Amino acid sequence: MTGTTAGKGTGKPMERVEDERLLRGLGTYVDDLAMPGTLHAYFVRSVHANARITSIDVEQARRLSGVHAVWTGHDLGELNGPLPLLGPHPDLIAPRTQLPLAVDRVRYVGEAIVMVIAESRYRAEDAAELVEIHYEPLPAVVEFTDADRGMVHDDIADNVAAVVHQSRGDVDTALASAPHKLTLDLEIERSGGMPMEGRGVHAKWDRRTRRLHVSDSTQSHVAIRQGLSRILDLPLDQLEVLAPDVGGGFGTKIMLFYPEEVLVPLAAMRLEATVAWTEDRYEHFISANQERGQVHRATVGYDDDGKLLAVRTAFVHDTGAYIPYGIAVPAVTGTHLPGQYHVPNYEFTGQVVYTNKPPVSPYRGAGRPQGVFVMERLISAMAKSLGLEPSEVRRRNFIPDDAFPYDTGLDLHDGSRAIYDSGRYAEGFQLAMSHADLTAFRARQKQHRSEGRFTGIGSATYVEGTGVGPYEGCTAALNPNGRIVVDVSVPSQGQGHATTFAQLAADVLRCDSASVVVRATSGGAGAVGHGTFGSRAAVMAGNAVAAAATNLRRQILATAAEFFECSAEDLSIDNGFVQVTGTGARISLADLATGVNPIRYPAVPATSTPWNGGSAPPIALAATEYFCNRQWVFGFGAHVAEVEVDIATGKTTLLNYVIVHDCGRVLNPLVVDGQILGGLVQGIGGALLELLAFDAAGQPTTTSFLNFRLPTIDDLPPLVLDELQTPSPWNPLGIKGTGEAGIIPVAAAIAEAIEDALEPLGVSVTRMPMTPERMRHLIATTTTQQKES
Repeated sequence: MTGTTAGKGTGKPMERVEDERLLRGLGTYVDDLAMPGTLHAYFVRSVHANARITSIDVEQARRLSGVHAVWTGHDLGELNGPLPLLGPHPDLIAPRTQLPLAVDRVRYVGEAIVMVIAESRYRAEDAAELVEIHYEPLPAVVEFTDADRGMVHDDIADNVAAVVHQSRGDVDTALASAPHKLTLDLEIERSGGMPMEGRGVHAKWDRRTRRLHVSDSTQSHVAIRQGLSRILDLPLDQLEVLAPDVGGGFGTKIMLFYPEEVLVPLAAMRLEATVAWTEDRYEHFISANQERGQVHRATVGYDDDGKLLAVRTAFVHDTGAYIPYGIAVPAVTGTHLPGQYHVPNYEFTGQVVYTNKPPVSPYRGAGRPQGVFVMERLISAMAKSLGLEPSEVRRRNFIPDDAFPYDTGLDLHDGSRAIYDSGRYAEGFQLAMSHADLTAFRARQKQHRSEGRFTGIGSATYVEGTGVGPYEGCTAALNPNGRIVVDVSVPSQGQGHATTFAQLAADVLRCDSASVVVRATSGGAGAVGHGTFGSRAAVMAGNAVAAAATNLRRQILATAAEFFECSAEDLSIDNGFVQVTGTGARISLADLATGVNPIRYPAVPATSTPWNGGSAPPIALAATEYFCNRQWVFGFGAHVAEVEVDIATGKTTLLNYVIVHDCGRVLNPLVVDGQILGGLVQGIGGALLELLAFDAAGQPTTTSFLNFRLPTIDDLPPLVLDELQTPSPWNPLGIKGTGEAGIIPVAAAIAEAIEDALEPLGVSVTRMPMTPERMRHLIATTTTQQKES
């Protein structure tokens, strides 16, 4: 695999340098770290959604040979306190986080109660079967309407954790005076990230050095290190946290802290051993955090031309049994719902309720898909009422190009203002619609209907707030072998950091990107950032990489100027050499790095230089720089879906799909396209296939891929993928994040396409996912209602 042309890396497609290693099975994941002698953990989890624990008997388990420890919450002492709350916020009325091990109450099926550590996973599971737990079951709060059935937390009578609310303009007056208004009840159900690699933690206590080494399949190992230091009362200099290869995250692994992330390192310290735990797929279904579940009642007021006058939504957000990630998801839904449309009067109120389900934290999209679904369903309903194409109503309401920066009047949950930095929304949407060719489709649709086929087209647009701050850093260094080593604090879960950041550094240093090595720091003293989440890595870490490389370039030129006894302005770097402009004189980066640090080798230059005269100290060519920004940047995109619905089976088939995205300056088109395509695939699953279901007692009924169907290549339609590049003025590289973009509008576009396909039947799509079973039920119900009326 070759690198790029020196200094011309960014903006060009380049194959990911990490792929060859990973595809050959040479990746190193948490589960690969367990060696002979490693102890293995297993957790006894609640079998009830809501129950009191009346007794726990672990004595038989402790006596089983090969078992090293069996812990209940009482064995943890003061460490069994509530786990950290991320993002405290004034809107949080009654925040609750779970204990590492439940003691007297469980609140969802899968909650950890007992930890078993044994010589093998098999022996640990055998011991777990000997643990006896007696429960007093309580009524489960499963649906939003179940509040009168019981309480998730005894001191929260209405099960309300938070109420998020913001408004701009005068919504009451605008709705009262609007020529038209309509109200929709809309719902998006629970789903989850389902990464290929489950969660996992490996911890080793070195009793000689009194150091704890932790490897965690996480999206933010730096934050894990900081938190573990406090929780375990272990100085930072005695704690190292690594994120090895991570087989997918999608937000599931940004949660801080899962109980296992505290308990496995604690076990390593107490037992002075190496302890490992890897989640199996069943555990993931019942105990990993989930997302999405919201129900909205949304009202829109508009005029005869389809111009938006006011939008109000009141929604309920299911946060599960605890609220470890604060109000991030429902707040993002509210602030992103108006999206790319000019809505002069807007209000949202979100009631965040506890239920007896696994806790909620961000899953790819993080509240945005729900908001876009609501807004685009309103747009579609407006168009239907006025006899217009939904695409035309969208065109009439886009924020114009000359309105940027556009202040939405809304505050984001981190305290910053939602101000759109730049965009060309109408142009991007027109590009997508030109690829879809609506006129040609309507002609095909007419023919299809004469043949008894139900085909339809739908579109959706979105903005995505990205580049979450406040800072990210990078250290760039020139090694004596001429390689550039770039250290960042954003671990990769498939985003291609090792490729893209190498391209950025190579651009600045005018070298082949193959000579740039990108590493995620160990979480030690070199850690200079936060993690990979919120579509922030390229914006925050990318700008830090460019800044560090620029500083390193300045150092290289200044040092070479001493060697050549000339001005730095007379020098340039090209293809791994520093050369004097207009002459043939040059020195390689390797020789330069070696020469300035003669401790390792004799001075390279044969002539007398400042380096081999014996008086100058060695020089380390390295630079650390930070990029700080509390102002989000906003990407944009438009999707168009063409579908066919089989009304007999209820199956929806995607016939064609168009995506146009704008993430500002594109660093590597292959990487960006991969992110967009991956998001689309997940979005298809969320729109048509995936549903985490629970029965009336709170028991999960989807606990394997036998009944939770993930999309495959067979579900991917013919695709047109295009882009605009509207640089952001708010960071030097002009980039915007795109990690979550592909998934955000998929459900909305497909919903409109299904409704368009079934227009002859009068079907309205108000919930997602639209599985075949739901589709058949919807068609049957609509037909019955029409007959009765």
